Amino acid sequence: MSSLQTALASAFAELSQARDAFTPQLLPQEVGRITTVTTGIAKVSGLPSVGFDELVKFRNGELGIAFNVDEHEIGVVLLGDYWNLHAGDEVERTGRVLDVAVGEGLLGRVIDPLGRPLDDKGNVFTSERLPIERPAVAIMDRLPVTEPLQTGIKVIDALIPIGRGQRELILGDRQTGKTAIALDTILNQHDQNVVCVYCAIGQRASTVAKTIAVLQEKNALAYTVVMVTEGNDPAGLTYIAPYAATSIAEHFMATGRDVLIVYDDLTQHARAYRELSLLLRRPPGREAFPGDIFYIHSRLLERATRLCPELGGGSLTALPIVETEGQNISAYIPTNLISITDGQIYLSPTLFELGVLPAVDVGKSVSRVGGKAQRAAYRAVAGDLKLAYAQFEELETFARFGARLDEDTRKAITHGQRIRACLNQLIFSPVPVPAQITILLALTERLFDSVPLEQMGAAEHAVQAAAATIPESVCDRLNTAETLSDADKQLIISIARASLTDFQTNDKP
Repeated sequence: MSSLQTALASAFAELSQARDAFTPQLLPQEVGRITTVTTGIAKVSGLPSVGFDELVKFRNGELGIAFNVDEHEIGVVLLGDYWNLHAGDEVERTGRVLDVAVGEGLLGRVIDPLGRPLDDKGNVFTSERLPIERPAVAIMDRLPVTEPLQTGIKVIDALIPIGRGQRELILGDRQTGKTAIALDTILNQHDQNVVCVYCAIGQRASTVAKTIAVLQEKNALAYTVVMVTEGNDPAGLTYIAPYAATSIAEHFMATGRDVLIVYDDLTQHARAYRELSLLLRRPPGREAFPGDIFYIHSRLLERATRLCPELGGGSLTALPIVETEGQNISAYIPTNLISITDGQIYLSPTLFELGVLPAVDVGKSVSRVGGKAQRAAYRAVAGDLKLAYAQFEELETFARFGARLDEDTRKAITHGQRIRACLNQLIFSPVPVPAQITILLALTERLFDSVPLEQMGAAEHAVQAAAATIPESVCDRLNTAETLSDADKQLIISIARASLTDFQTNDKP
């Protein structure tokens, strides 16, 4: 009892000392009031010193961003539900810009742009926060893109290579497989030491749930951060989502790691920005988008880069997705993004309907980094393959008119049909590098040309299975050697030829 009384006396003595030492301070604080509220937007008066993009707080705890800073009032983009706010409610300045939690604790989590968890794994615990809007890395602090980012998709790795630190646009009409390409790329990073960030922008809840289920089923969620805004979320949340996701990715890049970020998709992001801008009375321009629509995407995608060794040598590779309408890649937003990025992968609905999956139109797709971000083994075979495939596509169109074909044309069409069959690939089934090289070399050597077209699927699987027998030392050289040696090339060709023995026919094309 005496020890308890002593402890209480000591505690009260400390409280008394703290009370006597406390000196109340009077700090000026700006408090404004809402004048009008509309869908996703509030007009506020009485905050004369508020800064552009400053975070403001409403009485019910909702947050907003000062978007229009005029002389007598400000336009605030709401980051929460607007029906809880009313004209006359108080608004406070926070004195800071919007930031987001970053760190290892986000891996395997599903969050919203404010860092709030959307899964059932409890609160997110991190020790660091970064502003969602950050300046891009200076030019002199960047390195050239030279190291490949393997997607596991044969047609992309061979013909449209992506490098670590590159920005490669994926575009096409609705339901042509754009998200599938991005997900396949994420799944292929399971043993590549690459952190992935998937940002779903204004997607349907059912679509996002399927995507998360695939990542979980394939054990890819462990190295992935998923940021989600759904179609019924406020336009303000949809607008800030890709910036918040990029700050999370930049934190990992700053630690020297390679990061892949997918924006799915920037069409919804542009529409959210248009909605906010028109509600704030910003003048619309082409196709009703405000004039600064280019800037919101350029300042986002410029943050993707490869850092110099002094800054850790990490990289941030961006795969923005954009939706076209009626195959119109010359529309406003697609052309903006094509000019910002380092290449594009175009998915054709015509090829999709023909069952060519992934439906990549090689003629309209390009990687402006090209062979510099491609392994030597691919460079040894990809050039001839792309030329042969392009010739085949032209001849195929010509042959549809029923013209009589000479022997050389018939051979080119036969070879092109085998190329197309080999480049077909099932969804969520990335192909490792040795298997890809074996298939591509077999195509270059025309080993598939005598295989009946209806047996091409089985023949390709046989070559993939045979590629597993390639010696480990040769596989290592495929990943690291500066050139593909003749000895390694002949060894791989002999393995492919042996696996195709059961599929060969006596009829030569």
